[in-house]
Amino acid sequence: MGTPVKNFKYVDYLWDDKKAAELGDDQVALFLYRSNILGADLRITNYGGGNTSCKTIEKDPLTDKEVEVMWIKGSGGDIGTLSREGIAGLYVDRLRDLKKVYGGLEDEDRMVGLFDHCIYDLDSRAPSIDTPLHGLLPFKHIDHLHPDALIAVAAAKDSEKVTKEIWGDSMGWVPWQRPGFDLGLQLEKCLNDTPGIRGIVLGSHGLFTWGDTSYESYMNSLEVIEMASEYIAKKIEENGSVFGGQKVESLPKKERSEKASRLMPMLRGLCSAENRMIGHFNDSDTVLQFINSNDLSRLAPMGTSCPDHFLRTKIQPLVLDLGKDADLSDTDAVLEKLRPAFEKYKEEYAEYYEKHKRANSPAIRDASPVIIIYPGIGMFSFAKNKQTTRVANEFYVNAINVMRGAEAITEYTALPRQEAFDIEYWLLEEAKLQRQPKEKPLSRKVALVTGAGGGIGKAIADKLAEEGANVVLTDIAEDRLQEALETYGSDTASYAICDVTKKESIAETYKKACLDFGGVDIVVHSAGLAISKPLEETTEKDWDLLQNVLVKGQFELAKQAVAIMRKQNLGGDFISIASKNGLVSGPNNVGYGTSKAAQQHMARLLAAELAGDKIRVNTVNPDGVIVGSKIWEGDWAEGRAKAYGISVEELPAHYAKRNLLNEIIYPKDIANAVFALVGILDKSTGNTINVDGGMANAFVR
Repeated sequence: MGTPVKNFKYVDYLWDDKKAAELGDDQVALFLYRSNILGADLRITNYGGGNTSCKTIEKDPLTDKEVEVMWIKGSGGDIGTLSREGIAGLYVDRLRDLKKVYGGLEDEDRMVGLFDHCIYDLDSRAPSIDTPLHGLLPFKHIDHLHPDALIAVAAAKDSEKVTKEIWGDSMGWVPWQRPGFDLGLQLEKCLNDTPGIRGIVLGSHGLFTWGDTSYESYMNSLEVIEMASEYIAKKIEENGSVFGGQKVESLPKKERSEKASRLMPMLRGLCSAENRMIGHFNDSDTVLQFINSNDLSRLAPMGTSCPDHFLRTKIQPLVLDLGKDADLSDTDAVLEKLRPAFEKYKEEYAEYYEKHKRANSPAIRDASPVIIIYPGIGMFSFAKNKQTTRVANEFYVNAINVMRGAEAITEYTALPRQEAFDIEYWLLEEAKLQRQPKEKPLSRKVALVTGAGGGIGKAIADKLAEEGANVVLTDIAEDRLQEALETYGSDTASYAICDVTKKESIAETYKKACLDFGGVDIVVHSAGLAISKPLEETTEKDWDLLQNVLVKGQFELAKQAVAIMRKQNLGGDFISIASKNGLVSGPNNVGYGTSKAAQQHMARLLAAELAGDKIRVNTVNPDGVIVGSKIWEGDWAEGRAKAYGISVEELPAHYAKRNLLNEIIYPKDIANAVFALVGILDKSTGNTINVDGGMANAFVR
């Protein structure tokens, strides 16, 4: 008999009987399936938040006896993407035996180290701090989630009373306590004191629910969340307004985007005073309702409640006092207003650290804000990479939902500052940060590459992304851009249709780079075309096209890039993909060769002019890139073949034989040269790298 379709209003029912049936009686596979569909709904839990588990009977490899094993999400994982490699398997009996050696709250950090002595599966991920919370409960399948509606209940004044009002005697409640072994004991006690309950609300924290099967646990979680959501919706309806009503009216969507794109590089520069950051912008209805409200000034300084929220968003946001109609065109004037606000925020964060630090607290971290609120415009976030800043932004949206719900129920309450500090600067959290992999050379940088729909441009974008950069792909062909974008992982790349002969198109492209990632650090002008004709056959149209795409396009790209880079005050790189033909006088090449020579000298001129801004300008000269190059798909190949008196098919061999190394030059070779200039040779400007296998007549001298 199939599972009936469940109709939920406030959560997504995603269980698929067919998929579940394919997993058979594999309880671990069913637990992973449940985890993934729970994590797919951001109203239930956000990226990296929550934890799930199941318990099975396995054969002990040492005794050959049957033992109970708990499978649980490992440290630092995400239930939405959880796989077999991301879980830990532990002996349940050994985990429960830890009660015999637990020395109280002062013993919490030592207990985490003892989890390793409970490992059953030697391929386990490091067990998380939530492990005893699941292990000390008897249920086969358990979900620990952070639904907005439940945290609203948990963070509301009189949370225990509200819990009873919603669920009666069917739900337990425990007061706030930092995750750890003692919280596991509190959950166990709550269950023993109130047997038969279907779940437990954790004060200021989240939800525990369970079931005998994966499906039962899934349904129990959804039903409990739905009940809380319905209760809050009714309260909001009764109140008639949220957040004290509207104080500021939003600008129209287009104007919000325009202002955000102008402001993003300035905010990024200020947030990058200690470490370069990547940005994200959000002007959703949920965000605007909160940031435009009368209660913003009261609620924002209180900070978030759930530890998963403020670990990613910092304890509170920075609220800008610019005014939605502020003129953002004068960078110096805007920065003069912004700097004091940033300095005050960082001073207050330092005071928060000094007031609450312990003797063994880690050193203070970057004091710059993560979340920045601009009433009437939207919400910005800045963090080390796109995924982290996007997730921080999403978590603050969760926090907004929590505040809305808690205010509708009774009154929102935040964690006491000391409790929040002890979570943020917990030694175990610091250890987790230290375990993160080393950042790549171009991490925290944003690169814009023209002509990136294929060929050399795509190879350059690939290399920069591989080395850690976020990339904005541009081209005139959207179908090529869409196809190219599919080759990147999420949070790595975006694209914009860009005609480099039109400054308006370039401006829209940079606007998208600013909105998507916060600004731009590296610009590579790879867009191009080639026309090979003798002088008498070269038309004015040919000449203008080459000059507009290669030379004028480079000029306008550089001009607009420099304006953004100066707003950021972080330096930058501009790379011109020119050609050997700008150095060597060859036949039938007056239009193309002249344009390439202009690109090369423009790069030298810009290098001299922009060095004071720490903006480096360099040139890469390819030659004979036939395989994989878009230029060789058209008439250029026939023109060059004709010039050399050979067939088109003979061109690759001809170009390889004529260079000193007798090597075929590929797009990836040009990409490697670009990376060398932006990722390794960081004190080089005004330079030219030839990637041609060695052409003596093109040696720079």
